[in-house]
Amino acid sequence: MKAPHSEATPDKARASAKDTRNTGPGRLLIAVYAVFAISATARAGYQILTKFSEAPLAYLLSAFAALVYLVATVSLAKPGRTWFKVSVTAVLVELVGVVVVGALSVFDPVQFPHETVWSLFGRGYAFIPLLLPILGLVWLYRRRPGKQRNAA
Repeated sequence: MKAPHSEATPDKARASAKDTRNTGPGRLLIAVYAVFAISATARAGYQILTKFSEAPLAYLLSAFAALVYLVATVSLAKPGRTWFKVSVTAVLVELVGVVVVGALSVFDPVQFPHETVWSLFGRGYAFIPLLLPILGLVWLYRRRPGKQRNAA
């Protein structure tokens, strides 16, 4: 009676492991997103609490970026198709945000008297905010749920 149960458990574990994005390089990706979630939240919180009137748009965008990083961090760490879709959405929103805010901060700097995480395409963060969603999308593409089923 215990033999079939013990045989099914490794199969379930293997199937579950194939459906996650939190293995190998995915762990590093999640860690970087977590660092950005924490730093963007701290930065936005400080800016909003201490000098919101100086650049409300920039500080609200920093808070939005922090929320996107938080959602990306959590969704990348969770297994399953729903979390995969949340991850893709969060990373795409991040990429669009970096490109749009980056372009606006270059072409209309008056609207951005203070930098956000995404200003100037993430220049204040060594352009990691621009590279991170690209790497995230590549990782998600390589770890998409349908790919594992077809390979198995």
